[in-house]
Amino acid sequence: MKLTPEEVKPATTRLKRAAGQLNAVIRMLEEGHECDEAVTQLAAVAKAIDRAGYLVVSTGMKKCFTEESPDVYDEKKLEKMFLSLA
Repeated sequence: MKLTPEEVKPATTRLKRAAGQLNAVIRMLEEGHECDEAVTQLAAVAKAIDRAGYLVVSTGMKKCFTEESPDVYDEKKLEKMFLSLA
């Protein structure tokens, strides 16, 4: 199953924001900022990436269960994708 760019736009927007945050963390470390500031920002980046992953999986699951015929989607594959984010 493929998702359209429009369907995953919220996830891509979140990932672009996370990329900017990650670049800021890299700069902070290179410039010698306090490590607690960097760790706080890294945690925010990790959470943003996790949320983007959940958005992609949930969008895919919704599409599978509402638009696809039952024999097209692979329940085990969806479960594996979802659990890979845990």
